Amino acid sequence: MRTQSELGHAIEEAREQTDALFRAVRPDSFYERPIPERHRIVFYLGHVEAFDWNLIGRYALDRRPFHAGFDHLFAFGIDPPPGQLPSDRPSDWPSLAEVDRYNQRVRDEIDELIDEVPGQLLHVALEHRLMHAETFAYILHQLDYERKVAPALPPEMETARPPQPRMVEIPTGTAQLGLHGPGLDDTSLDDNATFGWDNEFQALAVDTPAFSMAKHKVTNGEYLEFVRAGAAAPFFWVERAGRWRYRGMFAEIPLPLDWPVYVTHSEAEAYAKWRGGALPTEAQFHRAASLTHKESEANFDFRRWEPVSVHANDSGSAAHANHNGAVAHADSRSRARQPADVGSADGQHPLPNGRGSVEALSQVEALSQVEALSQLAARSQIETPSQLVGNGWEWTSTVFAPFPGFTPFPFYRNYSEPFFDGRHYVLKGASPRTAGRLARPSFRNWFRPSYPYIYATFRLVEP
Repeated sequence: MRTQSELGHAIEEAREQTDALFRAVRPDSFYERPIPERHRIVFYLGHVEAFDWNLIGRYALDRRPFHAGFDHLFAFGIDPPPGQLPSDRPSDWPSLAEVDRYNQRVRDEIDELIDEVPGQLLHVALEHRLMHAETFAYILHQLDYERKVAPALPPEMETARPPQPRMVEIPTGTAQLGLHGPGLDDTSLDDNATFGWDNEFQALAVDTPAFSMAKHKVTNGEYLEFVRAGAAAPFFWVERAGRWRYRGMFAEIPLPLDWPVYVTHSEAEAYAKWRGGALPTEAQFHRAASLTHKESEANFDFRRWEPVSVHANDSGSAAHANHNGAVAHADSRSRARQPADVGSADGQHPLPNGRGSVEALSQVEALSQVEALSQLAARSQIETPSQLVGNGWEWTSTVFAPFPGFTPFPFYRNYSEPFFDGRHYVLKGASPRTAGRLARPSFRNWFRPSYPYIYATFRLVEP
């Protein structure tokens, strides 16, 4: 790619991330469908490039299509309602060689003209690819082990005892959600601008009464008590010879009792009811995050394949190694572009230059109040929740819905709006496979309440 822009280099790095994931699939396995509700793997091989071509090549640069059939075939993922699974066959899809040729031509044409592409659209292409790096990771997770190319794995390790559950007090205050942006869109974003998706606008302040929040995410060990009381086991668990094991990305291991439990929203709600607590609202999560100091070596940005202990960051120590030892490389330049304080920021980023645009000075001003709160908490040793960013997305009780003033992106109208259906719930934070750029406080993830495949956990709140 012949560009000097930071965004161009970031797209190159993101391509390396998705390319590495596809190299973990054995060549004879691209027509498998590891998750019944999703496309076959071959779709994802072509999707990220088709998205880039449709957005950049055709929408932004008005280039003539060179393979309109693939532009359409690989355009959209699926999210079918329960009971309505796809019925396509492997023979309905093109060969890997054809997809590879299409992908290479897309990259060649875009790379020649990338400096002519509006900045906002480059942000969209970049973050879309990074989202799919996580999407494909959890799809790859469900592929049979013999169909994956696994890294060398160290011997299994003993797990630590999970911490005793305890609550921390969150005082009354204002939760700042979303981003400010007065215009419909701003295509002039530069390399250093803060980007946001349409559902992150417009910003709003929510008065939040005092409440208590669990110090840690709910662990496998805690959830095991629920299972022993009669609840169904989570999707990532499997019982072998009377013992529970965790189905990791590349191997099964003894169930790590101190790791966060990955569950559906429905399972999280049931556990909360059993414990006499509740899931936090989106506003409560933001309010707690605004008081939380930055954690070093938080488990996100592709640093690991699997979770770590929920108390790995309690004393500021680095999280211990994965049981499977598989660590994906994240370029230092990528980490340098992370939000200034992903563990403490509250989403208040004024955008004086229009939707999705903010100058560097404004970013500093917007974060200053949050950083001051974080520093105050650290100096006074106020106890705050741990791992609000990283080690697993966290379910909230908030139904995914638009903020007041929502306007869909004109170039991607179906990103958010079709999911404002009352059947998806907001998740906050980040998982081990979430890119650093997506760990900004305003970012909103969402899924159906019974979808079991994602790296999603939860913690409890009390009034």
